[in-house]
Amino acid sequence: MKRIALFLATNIAIVLVLGITLRILGVERILDEQGVGLDINNLLVFAAVFGFGGSFISLAMSKWTAKRFTGAQVIVSPRTNQEQWLVATVKRQAEIAGIGMPEVAIYDAPDMNAFATGMSRNNALVAVSTGLLHSMTKDEAEAVLAHEVSHVANGDMVTLALIQGVVNTFVIFLSRVIGHFVDRVVFKVERGHGPAFWITAIVAEIILGILASIIVMWFSRQREFRADAGGAYLSSREKMASALERLKLTVEQPHLPDQLAAFGISGGLGVGLKKLFMSHPPLDERIARLRSGH
Repeated sequence: MKRIALFLATNIAIVLVLGITLRILGVERILDEQGVGLDINNLLVFAAVFGFGGSFISLAMSKWTAKRFTGAQVIVSPRTNQEQWLVATVKRQAEIAGIGMPEVAIYDAPDMNAFATGMSRNNALVAVSTGLLHSMTKDEAEAVLAHEVSHVANGDMVTLALIQGVVNTFVIFLSRVIGHFVDRVVFKVERGHGPAFWITAIVAEIILGILASIIVMWFSRQREFRADAGGAYLSSREKMASALERLKLTVEQPHLPDQLAAFGISGGLGVGLKKLFMSHPPLDERIARLRSGH
């Protein structure tokens, strides 16, 4: 319940901030002064503010929300040998990758998983689950950490936010254009917008959003291959392959919230059309790609 309340509060805050931004920019309507035609410039600004704004505000808040959604505890002063090893391993890998030292955290979850998030290469968070620490060997855990550090070094969080922003903008823009067309041509509304505009725009946004998510998830799967290769470089190919093999043995479904699922090491299972909407490629495919050296 607390997680749902936090999610709703966060999204309401984002909408309020974007609404204020539009008002400051003077974009308060998407119709022309006569209320007949679309003001394309205003519509583009409206779509871009909500498309990119929501994506980048979420990115800017990603470390804060990740800690609260997962209950991740940042290791400030290592108290155990395990914590000392985690911090030392991430520090060594970050130095090799040429990035700033990320915050290192542990969160309580039974599944073997880990994630990285943050606004930039030098302001990131790497977190691992207790399930991973209990179930993996040190070599395998080292490879998982290397995979997540590679996500940070590759700038994957920013790249995915940019891609999400672009597709969001197109979805918002096109759904309003389609709604306006139906309102004017089919229902013959001459001025302003009738109910048909809002209903059509909402339906179009849902359909276009689903199609757009296929594009975003394709990019997400490609960056997983890159992070696997980076993990192999920072640890070793055998350690990375062994970690992925270990993930195949898990019977627990990933417990990461939807906002963080794309940044985890494990992405669940998908068959048929569902594969198009998966943030991670199948583990067998990742292992084969890794062992082939690509």
